[in-house]
Amino acid sequence: MAKLCLCLTAKTIQKDLEILDKYRKFADVAELRVDCLTPDERLHIRRFPELAGLPVILTIRRKIDGGYFTSGEGSRIKLLARGLAFAEADRRMNFAYVDIEEDLEVPSLEEAARTFGTKIIRSYHNIDGIIDNIPAKMNSMKHTGDEIVKVALKTNTTKDVVKVFRSAKECTIQDKILICMGHYGSYTRILSERFGSIMTYSSALSETVVSGATGQLDVRELDELYHFRKITKKTKIYGVTGCPLKASIGPLIYNTVFDLENTDAVHVPFPSDSISDILELAEELQVQALGVTIPYKEAVLSSLTKSSAEVHSIGACNIMYRSADGWFGDNTDCIGFSATVLNFLGKKNLRWKKITIVGAGGVARAVAAEVFRLGGSALILNRTIHKAKDIASMYNFRWGGLDTRGVTLINKYSDIIIQATSVGMEGHEVFDPLELYNFTGKEIVMDLIYLPAQTRFLKRAEEAGCKTISGYNMVIRQLCYQYKQIMGKEISHQLLSRIINMTGASPWNKILEG
Repeated sequence: MAKLCLCLTAKTIQKDLEILDKYRKFADVAELRVDCLTPDERLHIRRFPELAGLPVILTIRRKIDGGYFTSGEGSRIKLLARGLAFAEADRRMNFAYVDIEEDLEVPSLEEAARTFGTKIIRSYHNIDGIIDNIPAKMNSMKHTGDEIVKVALKTNTTKDVVKVFRSAKECTIQDKILICMGHYGSYTRILSERFGSIMTYSSALSETVVSGATGQLDVRELDELYHFRKITKKTKIYGVTGCPLKASIGPLIYNTVFDLENTDAVHVPFPSDSISDILELAEELQVQALGVTIPYKEAVLSSLTKSSAEVHSIGACNIMYRSADGWFGDNTDCIGFSATVLNFLGKKNLRWKKITIVGAGGVARAVAAEVFRLGGSALILNRTIHKAKDIASMYNFRWGGLDTRGVTLINKYSDIIIQATSVGMEGHEVFDPLELYNFTGKEIVMDLIYLPAQTRFLKRAEEAGCKTISGYNMVIRQLCYQYKQIMGKEISHQLLSRIINMTGASPWNKILEG
């Protein structure tokens, strides 16, 4: 089973030890990044394994390999020698591993390491992209049978990740560490076991001053959210894909339920720049179900073998299930929205309601379909006007742009205003898709974004006296519906209440706060 390594990148040994003590229970191994220490602190690295109290990797990463060491190879070799010097008979007092790059040839260092049981990690880093023939590269790096081969590559696309995964299957070396650095490879750190790696590297993100490597996940998140140590080759994989997909509440809900019910499964976020490439990887990994979010809800339709009536009528899919015939597509935006809005209003339908829908993407299509089904009339507004017109024409709704003329039309469709774009989502909090409209305080306002919990759009509506609701309730309902379809059973109200109590009213925000 793959080990979980905590990368320590503080400027002082004392700070590294404080971080290690705080997160010790989550890690199997620690990596002392000597290149991150101040010059004076580097002189005291020899005692670190004894003070750490768990296996430690000695690493001095060069700048060309994504590290911070710039003093030259001579100085670096001397520091490595200092770390390995005066080895104790009790191996717990020595560094358990030493990271030596494939192009660093210092036989005396290697001999000293082997004499006292320090394993050599022979490493190669490419911070720019992937390389050709990865298996051949790994085979050429290994000098002796007891070495661990580590290859860390920057994956700039999902296609790069697919190539690395296939290379991992081809490689005959057992003791290897294969890492996909960067945003698009972040999930490979969760699925190390599936990528044939014996170890994954992580950080204490709330503590770390500098990054250990791009794409590293938080050590506590890997343990508590993804239950990293429980993932085996038999673990079933579920997930969600989108771009940029920087945050999703799905992994929190699913993985909490999996853990409480002792289900051997994991739910993973798969950020992707290509829906076709991520589906190719999903086939390789045998992903059982895949949630689909912005911007792929419409693009994924051509990849479905079968789909539900909702997908056919709306023209958008937000969840895919593996079947014997291929991918089956469904859309839970519809039922998630209608159940949420009717519960909030305390009504059974939307008759006589004049509603504005902002947006023309997959979720806006679902909202428009439900407003029509429930008897409401609507105005569709979108920055790209012809997309608003396309949706509106399906239901004989009005349409317009997000300009002065379009916003003026809201006055006749202001019973309920529904924001169904990604504008205002985390990372873009300063933006408001309806900034030209002045709320009167009489509108009921719904923003389908759930992170942040209150967008600028929603805050402005609340300050004007409007009744408001975020997308949090809707996404929870959707996940419950999807779970029932995927697992064949419901999340009980008792279990859902327990999850909310465990994680707080806004669970994903709580996770982000550490």
